Amino acid sequence: MSTATVSRVIHDQDRVSAPTRQRVLEVIEALGYVPDSAAQSMVRRSKEVIGLVAIEARSPDTDVEHEGLLFIEEVLRGVEAKLSPLNWPVLISTRHAADQDDAYQWLLQMSAKVDGLLIAEGFEPAERLAELASRIPVVLVAGSPDAPHADVVGADNRAGTRALVTHLIEQHGRTRLWYVAGPPEAPDARERRTAFEDTLARYPGVWLAGRSEGRFAALSGQLAVREILAAPRRDAPDAIVCANDQMALGAIQELRAAGIRVPAEISVTGFDDVYLGAMFTPPLTTVHQPMQLLGERACSLVLERIADPGLPRRVERLPTKLVVRESCGCPPADVAAGGRVS
Repeated sequence: MSTATVSRVIHDQDRVSAPTRQRVLEVIEALGYVPDSAAQSMVRRSKEVIGLVAIEARSPDTDVEHEGLLFIEEVLRGVEAKLSPLNWPVLISTRHAADQDDAYQWLLQMSAKVDGLLIAEGFEPAERLAELASRIPVVLVAGSPDAPHADVVGADNRAGTRALVTHLIEQHGRTRLWYVAGPPEAPDARERRTAFEDTLARYPGVWLAGRSEGRFAALSGQLAVREILAAPRRDAPDAIVCANDQMALGAIQELRAAGIRVPAEISVTGFDDVYLGAMFTPPLTTVHQPMQLLGERACSLVLERIADPGLPRRVERLPTKLVVRESCGCPPADVAAGGRVS
């Protein structure tokens, strides 16, 4: 048979008789034939692949976490849910943020293999982002809403942090708060830190007991607690606010090892609402951000831009919710399954 006839059968096109179609399908089954996607993409000028890349802010000794689902894994679930009906695969990879030039070259290589790129956890040089976006549709996940050359999908970090700090102060009377920040190069970490500081400033008699620079890893929470324990007891905080759940869980582990009760002696809170937080002892009060939905919306935006490159730049901010559990000081009786959402 001609290659054109076989191609029509593979692509489920008309103009092939039923007996011929059946014969071709039987031979395909017998040979175990799989179409060459690279050759097909050259003909269609489309790869039908989306890239999901994470420029990780964690240091090499803390980038592997075993406590629960990480942010990028939850985002991936959302991306795959969006692409599954299209039968498009995801090409996923990670890179450390230490060398932005190296990361940029790596992104250029990725761009040749995919139709669109989703970049998570921070890639900031505006001129490099402009160059990349001129080659391929780009959407930033949890990126800066001010990034001028790409679509952006992020959570409302400010509202979530505000609700959390307000709860600690107004519901539990906490007045000496210690903040464990995320990496300064991460846009979502910067937003949470600014919101924390702004909310604290609204309450006379409430002050910042101290601050630790973290890397979104459990070790950062542990190191922050060691710093707190090394300071004079009169300066000890009555609450530790962490910029993500991994750091909060690390802080609780370190406090427990030191014989300090959470929340009886000190409150601890996180941000993200990873699965393990609800299973921990005590269950973690946190802010839920819709990580899977971030992936779905980012994927939708990149698919729309692939279809229409002339679309105006778009920024989406998804709502967050305070999830109240026991680590802030709320009694178990007030906590529904999984935590009370407010």
